[in-house]
Amino acid sequence: MGRTSAFCPLDIIDKGKMRRYDIGSGTAVFLVVLLAFFGAFLVYPLGYVFSNAFFPGGRFSLAFFRLIAGQAEVLFNSLRLGLVTTAATTLLGLPLAFLMARYRFPGKGPLGGLLLVPMVLPPFVGAIGMRQMFARFGAVNLALLKLGVVSEPVDWFGEGGLLGVVILEVLHLYPIMYLNIAAALANVDPSLEEAGRNLGAGPFRLFWTVTFPLMAPGYFAGAIIVFLWAFTDLGTPLVFHYYPVVPVQIFQMVSEVHENPMGYAWVVVVLTVTVVAFYLSKRILGRGEYGMMGRGHTGQVERPLGGWKLWLAYIGVLAVVGLALLPHISVVLTSVAERWFFTVLPEEVSLKYYGKVFSHQLTLSSIRNSLFLSFLSAFMDLALGVAIAYILVRRHFPGKEILDVLAMLPLALPGIVLAFGYVAGFSGTCLDPRGNPFPLLIISYAVRRLPYMVRSAYAGFQQVDVALEEASWNLGAGPLRTLRRITLPLVTANLLAGGVLCFAFAMLEVS
Repeated sequence: MGRTSAFCPLDIIDKGKMRRYDIGSGTAVFLVVLLAFFGAFLVYPLGYVFSNAFFPGGRFSLAFFRLIAGQAEVLFNSLRLGLVTTAATTLLGLPLAFLMARYRFPGKGPLGGLLLVPMVLPPFVGAIGMRQMFARFGAVNLALLKLGVVSEPVDWFGEGGLLGVVILEVLHLYPIMYLNIAAALANVDPSLEEAGRNLGAGPFRLFWTVTFPLMAPGYFAGAIIVFLWAFTDLGTPLVFHYYPVVPVQIFQMVSEVHENPMGYAWVVVVLTVTVVAFYLSKRILGRGEYGMMGRGHTGQVERPLGGWKLWLAYIGVLAVVGLALLPHISVVLTSVAERWFFTVLPEEVSLKYYGKVFSHQLTLSSIRNSLFLSFLSAFMDLALGVAIAYILVRRHFPGKEILDVLAMLPLALPGIVLAFGYVAGFSGTCLDPRGNPFPLLIISYAVRRLPYMVRSAYAGFQQVDVALEEASWNLGAGPLRTLRRITLPLVTANLLAGGVLCFAFAMLEVS
């Protein structure tokens, strides 16, 4: 008895004889809707910003860019903040990554998890705690004065607050650098390093001539993320009252977006820096070859760690984690302090302020609004992300690469850029955020975090064998039932991971 099979759109691509693309009318309509969505909420705001930056009043002019040239210190401060933060996270993340990737010791798993904790804590909240802890007569200075270490309070952050911003950015962003370097080290072929040792290379020469060149793609991936994050961060400089940086200047110009076009010019400058950073990274990496025949065998090169080196590793990791959590511990202590004046620790503690959080009208409405906006934006990301990922993996259609780029583009755009484009571009429309901010906030949160869901779902669909879907079709199930009963249950873990990221980052969004 011959085997029968139901019609499957994927067969068209496999055979390549009937037609080139496999899109039905439903998929075509969905693609049109997607393009309209990205055109309205991604391309249009950016185009609006560029048109007003270069054509104020309808005429081409570079006048506002000349004014920016006269405020070069603002751009220099932002670049310095990004570069110093990147360098500091490298110095912190590199030894931690080497420790976790190259050595084996008790408690390695829990310590690795602790190193990632600061990444999920909002930096602007940590900034509040750091200001409290390291103030002129804060807990740290008072403790040092009591111990006789110093004779007068130390100005920890110097004039202007730049040092405080850098420290907090480093303590928040080092996990990103650590993760990228650790992943890159895991992919380095151990035999190449062994060959270098056999030829007489010492540890430092081996690192600079063999290991670092091979892990360069992973390092630069982390460095670009850290640099752009620090360069465009808004919340931390605001808390430290460090205003001469580009994101704060753009934020202050939102209220006068129609009277002062300088904000448009600053947004173009931020986009230019972003593009240049990606271009330089691509040029640097494009000069070499990074492929290796063997990789991922880090277990073979892990060396046992013991004695004083083990204790040094424990102390170092716990010290880094402790410093990163210290500002947030200060926030917790402040939240329960009934009386805390000129003492190292609170004199009296109380939980009554936690009761007020859920009874005070302002805080209660703020919590409710944050949960509502984050939930709806995450749900929107789930619906869009699953659909986009599915057609990218399972369908072949013209412009497939363009859709992939549009879906991932928000990841490369600083939040302050999108926010300014939305406020300016939709001013005077039904989506004007100064009238009712909720619709545009939900859309902006969703667009900003959509890449997380697309990539999570994309990876899940790639790991589901299409033969399982074909079997469902052969048994008479339609595409939607197959998706609901077969495909989605198999990618549930991926969707949960993407959804949690979308929801969490929406809750922590500042820019």
